[in-house]
Amino acid sequence: MNVSSAKERRALILRRLEQQAEVRVTDLSRETGISEVTIRKDLTVLQKRHLLLRTRGGAMRKPIENQNEDTTIDRKRMFNVQEKARIGAEAVKMIKEEDVIMLDSGTTTMEIARQLDKFHHLRILTNSMSIATELMRYKRFDVVLLGGNARVNSYSLVGPIALATLSHFSQYKLFLGVDSFSLENGISTPNLEEALLNQNMIQQADKVIAVFDSSKFNKRSYVHVADAKDIDCIITDRAIPTGMASKLKQMGVEVKLV
Repeated sequence: MNVSSAKERRALILRRLEQQAEVRVTDLSRETGISEVTIRKDLTVLQKRHLLLRTRGGAMRKPIENQNEDTTIDRKRMFNVQEKARIGAEAVKMIKEEDVIMLDSGTTTMEIARQLDKFHHLRILTNSMSIATELMRYKRFDVVLLGGNARVNSYSLVGPIALATLSHFSQYKLFLGVDSFSLENGISTPNLEEALLNQNMIQQADKVIAVFDSSKFNKRSYVHVADAKDIDCIITDRAIPTGMASKLKQMGVEVKLV
């Protein structure tokens, strides 16, 4: 198929996503005769225009979003994979040897857990069963997994036992996952127990670093977690809405773009 121009290629990709839920880079490259590198660039452009969602090895049709839906972590892993990896790498730069850190449950905080190879002495608190499992492969960190009720959607632990365990800790760097964020309403989430635990994490943290990709901006879910002013730093990707970074900086929130 002759689709030499970028406009034609991108139109073809969107047509394929109208016909099927997901497309693969390898299939698009074979169909168009265009290199996989170029196809990936096309997918990145279309994602920045909010026309699709990148997945590992391709892209998927952008779903109709319901910010009050408690999306499963397995589904979240499919979205914005490259952005989350870069955000995780930037977050690691804020960690020092001997630090005590808290990793909230989530796919972006998981990227932090995966990139701690250079460290030897860390104490890491988490409410995520999957993150705790990832941390165990290092065989050298002091890992504390909060107890509590297990949530199937997020593989996280919540409830009174988690809160009681958390009460023993303070003065840590908190890396907080985010479902929805807006300047007016701050951080919000669909789950009440997650919100309550996050609120306590924030109150007891020495520094609060929110890590989330740009798709979470200008959205609101029904359970409030924290105001924007309660965050010390936001690490996100460069597709952040126009003017958002400067407004956050005016509020005293540090913003790191990757």
